[in-house]
Amino acid sequence: MQTWRVIPDPEDGRRGKLVGPLIDAPCALGRAGVTLEGEKKEGDGMTPLGTYPVRRVFYRPDAFDEPICQLPTTPISPELGWCDDPARAEYNRLVRLPFGGSHEKMWRDDKLYDLVLVIGHNDDPPVPGCGSAIFVHVAKDGFKPTEGCVAIAPSVMLSLLRQLGPGDLIQIG
Repeated sequence: MQTWRVIPDPEDGRRGKLVGPLIDAPCALGRAGVTLEGEKKEGDGMTPLGTYPVRRVFYRPDAFDEPICQLPTTPISPELGWCDDPARAEYNRLVRLPFGGSHEKMWRDDKLYDLVLVIGHNDDPPVPGCGSAIFVHVAKDGFKPTEGCVAIAPSVMLSLLRQLGPGDLIQIG
């Protein structure tokens, strides 16, 4: 079991670095900085501090080959979404589109979800309103802040995925 650390920048909590075996790379964090895990709220734009198990990987097959990875991998299709509606039983879960509740589309034009590592934030079981879709995903140009996720360069993501295994952890903070 290995642990990768996301270290927020003490002067700008919207940025940080991902550190682990063979990795020391910049990352983007939430547009509103970081917050304690128990204080995370849906839509607050904050990245929750805490230690999370890695769950699975999604990849967009028209952008990347299936990543070399020991975790379960799933190709993204236009029919996949992620529920962010606290009123729905599917909250913080993968859903099929069309879907009646509020959700994010996994198939995006901005490339952010071309590679997605799902971490175990608020998922066992999900508590409505305590944050959904906290992923490690591809960063925007210039490492612009996220909606609460951790975002890294595609090359760093591929390196991370090659090293991750079941039981590994992502520690934020």
